[in-house]
This record gives sequence, structure tokens and C-alpha cells, in this order.
Amino acid sequence: MHADVLRAINVQINSELSAWYQYLAMAAFCEREKFTGAARWLKAQSAEEYLHGMKLFDFVHARNGVVELTRIEQPTREFESFGEVFEAALRQEESVTNQINSLYELCFKNKAFAEMTELQWFLTEQVEEEKMARELVAKFRLVGDDPGSLLDLDRELGTRPVPQS
Repeated sequence: MHADVLRAINVQINSELSAWYQYLAMAAFCEREKFTGAARWLKAQSAEEYLHGMKLFDFVHARNGVVELTRIEQPTREFESFGEVFEAALRQEESVTNQINSLYELCFKNKAFAEMTELQWFLTEQVEEEKMARELVAKFRLVGDDPGSLLDLDRELGTRPVPQS
């Protein structure tokens, strides 16, 4: 594996694990506030981010590379509203998309074709992740602070299944 590509994939592994931790903190906030459907949705999202990190973790090992885990920063734990939680989720997904795009570009420049192939899955996944986050942000903006609408939205969020590892 090209050294720069390996370094960048390690950064991405740590970014995915940081996203896992942040989504878990968001879930904890919602759970504490008894917004349990959103908490379930966020736990599912957290589990997905963990699986994304492990997908890259396993890929690095398959390519005989060395995984370098770094310290995970303290996640944001307090939010002004449930809508703010999902605004933060959208910003996080947009940031991950930019990271994946940059990583793909680096792989292209270094002719790291196996790595580019692996990243194709992540490029497609990020389109779906951003789409879902944008739709939820739009719904939270639409319902505002209306308690009945928030309860309906919470019920809808609670139907998302949690992925199994």
C-alpha cells in the first residue's frame, strides 16, 4: 500500500469511529430526554458508522497494512433541540463525504486501484447518508416545536432497524 494512502485510510478509520461515538452521544441525549424513537435511530446510525470503520480496518489488514488508532475526542453531548441533533448529523455526513472524496482523489493520484475499488462502496453510501440526513432535517424544520408532530416524528424514527455486526 502506498504510504500516503495508508495514512489517509487510517485517518478515515478514526473519523468513522469518531462518528460512531458522536452518534452514540446524540442517542444518549435523546434517550435522556425520552425521545426514544430518535435515540433508536441514532443508535442504528452509530452502529453503521462503527461498521464503516471496521470495513476499512479489515481492508487495511487484508492489504497487509498497519491500522493506527488514535484518541477519540469527547463528543458533543448537549443540544438545544432535537432538530439541532439532526442538523449536527447532517453536517457530520457532509464532512465525511468530503473526506471520502479527498481520499478517493488521493488514491487516484497514487494509482491505488484496489483502494479506489473499496472506496466505491463508501461513495455510494455517503449519497444515501446525506439524503437521509437532509430529509430528517427538513422534517424537523417543518414540525418546529409542535409537540404532537415531534411525537409522530419520534415514532417514525423508532421504526429504523439497528444493523447487526
